[in-house]
Amino acid sequence: MKTILEAKRVKKIYGTRGNVFTALEDIDLSVQEGEFVGIMGPSGAGKSTLLNILATIDEPTSGDITIDSSNITDMSEDTLAAFRHDKLGFIFQDYNLLDTLTVKENIILPLALAKTSVTDIAQRLNAVARRFGIEPILDKYPYQISGGQKQRTAASRAIITNPTLVLADEPTGALDSKSATDLLETLKDLSSNDNATILMVTHDAYAASYSQRILFIKDGKLFTELIKGNKSRKKFFNKILDILAALGGEANDII
Repeated sequence: MKTILEAKRVKKIYGTRGNVFTALEDIDLSVQEGEFVGIMGPSGAGKSTLLNILATIDEPTSGDITIDSSNITDMSEDTLAAFRHDKLGFIFQDYNLLDTLTVKENIILPLALAKTSVTDIAQRLNAVARRFGIEPILDKYPYQISGGQKQRTAASRAIITNPTLVLADEPTGALDSKSATDLLETLKDLSSNDNATILMVTHDAYAASYSQRILFIKDGKLFTELIKGNKSRKKFFNKILDILAALGGEANDII
């Protein structure tokens, strides 16, 4: 199986001299093609810092990060921007949609910027709109649709470029339970049926129970790892709760 993401001895330090805070310390991890991996931990544990570094939004103080065989820590800003566009897809809690564009225009924006052909754009748009069930709202604007529809729009935009790695930061944080479940089912389906590689930061045990493997972070270090294997999602959920209790972390108990 191909390794999509590999991080070695990743460290992130903020501040200088006497006022230094170590957000991440010697993080090692790898994610294989087609895996759906969750990252969990108490508030302030470093999980969002780690995701931002893996997403090329922030830089590590030291360490190496390889995505699809390319070491992103060695790249110039211009090369990194092109790499981010070509290889990564992002789903954020607050959607990051442009209010002046329709749902359709928001979704196809990355392809339009890349000067993709009109035929290819139409084919990809139809495929993702079907996948996320948003065909009826393509001509609406973000202010005219629900939070769940906004997040499905954002997820469609994230995968329309066929990214090597999809990074999701609390993607269900602003959603009601039905909308959250719809999104998580679709992400799980993308991983299992389309071999999409997904890395998701979440504080929510219910959301995490849809992943295949979870990395738990405490005080900037990897605390433990939990693999679903052939456990039912409910049993996996209960195991997650046990570890979060040991960590002193948060858990939303919708199940």
